[in-house]
Amino acid sequence: MKYFKFRGQLIRFLWNIVYLILFRPSPRIFHFWRCFLLNIFGARIEYPCFIYPTAKIWCPWNLSMKKLSCIGDNVIIYNVDKIKIGSLSTISQYSNLCTASHDYLDPSINFTPELPLITSPITIGDKVWITSDVFVAPGITINNGCVVLARSTVLSDLPAWKVVGGYPAKVIKDRILKRN
Repeated sequence: MKYFKFRGQLIRFLWNIVYLILFRPSPRIFHFWRCFLLNIFGARIEYPCFIYPTAKIWCPWNLSMKKLSCIGDNVIIYNVDKIKIGSLSTISQYSNLCTASHDYLDPSINFTPELPLITSPITIGDKVWITSDVFVAPGITINNGCVVLARSTVLSDLPAWKVVGGYPAKVIKDRILKRN
């Protein structure tokens, strides 16, 4: 099964060239520049956002970010389907947001080496913190204010204003903001 028709493959090829020549080697503080490049390729990124140069974004046209959100170092955004990130949300280093998998239950796999691709969008609310090295599976919604602890695997939707962690991620406690 082909992921994209020729036009889509050509745009991905062009994006990979731009990523290697203009995005990846840009100085860390050039967040505006990287947002600009992504927007040229169809992303919907509100400024200011913070996207670090080692982040790998597969399909810019499937990414939307609200103001003051962040994609950290070495984050993998495998967005064959849509990924929406709310305002004031952070995706920390080495995390992986994955919107696609393969249908291993499809009966045609007995007759072809290809597994059919299945996709589902990821939605991340406002004020979410996905800490270091978290995997988020296809079709997940992480609601406002949720904190996902390091090295967690998110396999189901997460409730608002909770701290979650583990494999699979489960609620650990409420997230209560301190008042000054």
